[in-house]
Amino acid sequence: MDLYFPKGFKFAGVHCDVKPNTTKLDLALIVSDFPATAAGIYTRNLVCGAPVQLDRVRTPGNNFRAIVVNSGVANACTGEDGFNNAHQMAEWAADTVGAEDEAALVRSTGVIGVQLPMDRIKKGIEAAGKALAATKEAFHNAAHAIMTTDTVEKVASRKLTLSNGNEITLTGMCKGAAMIGPNMATMLCAILTDAALLPEQAQDLLRRAADRTFNCISVEGHTSTSDTVLLMANGMANPGPLPEADFFPFADALTDICAELARMIPNDGEGVSHLITVNVLGCASQADAKAIAKTIANDVLVKTAICGADPNWGRIVSAAGRAGVDFNPAYVSLKINGYSLYRDGTPLDFDKEAVSESIRSNRETVFEIHFEEGDASARFWTSDLTTEYVHLNADYTT
Repeated sequence: MDLYFPKGFKFAGVHCDVKPNTTKLDLALIVSDFPATAAGIYTRNLVCGAPVQLDRVRTPGNNFRAIVVNSGVANACTGEDGFNNAHQMAEWAADTVGAEDEAALVRSTGVIGVQLPMDRIKKGIEAAGKALAATKEAFHNAAHAIMTTDTVEKVASRKLTLSNGNEITLTGMCKGAAMIGPNMATMLCAILTDAALLPEQAQDLLRRAADRTFNCISVEGHTSTSDTVLLMANGMANPGPLPEADFFPFADALTDICAELARMIPNDGEGVSHLITVNVLGCASQADAKAIAKTIANDVLVKTAICGADPNWGRIVSAAGRAGVDFNPAYVSLKINGYSLYRDGTPLDFDKEAVSESIRSNRETVFEIHFEEGDASARFWTSDLTTEYVHLNADYTT
């Protein structure tokens, strides 16, 4: 994978013993050399972490310099002390670049209900400040430092040439493997660009992109306390406002990178053996299509069927029927991995073993369900549900 890095950003990832009894990296620092615009999208769970509460008030806005992230402890359900600790983390991160504490954003992920070890956090931020670099190694260290139960880092980047000839870059990193269920999930993401954006513009662009990507994934449908997607734009490659002619190309690039990152999360879901793509077509509205896709994606019987390589079309069709969307069942059709199993409300003769083998032998399984209500569509990514997932989450403290 080719990675490109936007101008004016530095990264660091260090181990400071937030995750005890291990040498895994657990604190990341991202710094912009130039004051940047920042926007954020956050969990809709009413029980949300202190960093979410802090960042939600500060974004969208200008003059941001740093994002600090710890993994291992979520700083959620930690009361006033937890909120004060989030503020302290922001102050320490801002100090590393000589800025006011309002210039930093904070994110935490990990175990809920545990106070942060602030003495270790302080040492970690100090160490990260000294390790900051605009290198691939530093970027990858930061990407690893935000991981919890992830098995792989999740990174992506894009380049875009603007109408004025300037080349800009978008680069992102995210984490997430479980407690994944829109709206937003146990995931953190930072997307950085050297384009210039106004705060309201950045917020609108990020919201639109997230609605089509990060809000279209699930593992088990549980909306977490910590979910955060941040967009930081420092204007180092194109100091002036984003030209009007480039608004939609930039929006497409941002959505594209978000989609790549979002898809990685259910594909790395805890214990999963299949990534499932649910394509819903022919609905009266995009909201209807998304509701059907989400219901299918979160259906436990559907997920376990794919785990067992069972092309059980009845579970998929009946899941669509309970999505709260009005449609004519006589005009519903379904394909799995390109095989037609159900057409116009009627089951078809198909080679069950061939379809089963197509599921068993491929990491990705694709559902395509058609309606005859309109021309709206939606896409959703989820994972199967395995015994390993149950074992992992039965043994993992919340």
